[in-house]
Amino acid sequence: TRSAYDIYSLLLKERIIFLGTAIDDQIANVIVAQLLYLDSENHQPISLYINSPGGVIYAGLAIYDTMKILKSPVSTIAVGFSGSMGTVILAAGSSGRRYALPHATVHMHPAGGGAKGYTEDVRIAYMEQERLENQLFYLMGKHSNHPPAEIAEMFRRDRFLNAAEAKDYGLVDEVLGDIDDLVALRATSPRMQPVGFRTAGSPDK
Repeated sequence: TRSAYDIYSLLLKERIIFLGTAIDDQIANVIVAQLLYLDSENHQPISLYINSPGGVIYAGLAIYDTMKILKSPVSTIAVGFSGSMGTVILAAGSSGRRYALPHATVHMHPAGGGAKGYTEDVRIAYMEQERLENQLFYLMGKHSNHPPAEIAEMFRRDRFLNAAEAKDYGLVDEVLGDIDDLVALRATSPRMQPVGFRTAGSPDK
């Protein structure tokens, strides 16, 4: 709708990009174009808000690679739900600029997919899925300071983290807000400390 288009255009003028859907080629092309446009304007920080369940790995890696070639620092902010490929993008934000809102959920799992047809084609598809999974786990480890093998063990099945747990694991650098009322189903690490209350409209302002 026109109103929806206008609000995202207004945000773009403030160097704010919103990834609010599953990631496919069309969405990735828009995000890539917005990143390139803002970087061509100047090299001030860009804020990328993420509320996405993930999606197509190839499309997500297009966003990832574009973030990494920009001269502008990119802040990533998890709002609502950051899942799968969305979490890889979240963790890939510029150092010290990866955030989560207090009640954001951060999720990761092994690469999924399916194949049918001739046996050799199924085998090729399986090998490609395994390659992509290894690539994502390597990137997750790189940006969270964990060995890829540890990442593979951590996320061998669906794993959901609250904002404080995501910070504790190294997927984000800071939680923007009060985490005193967060609920966890398992014991938290002794390294996890409340970040206190912070008021901020945008982390880059």
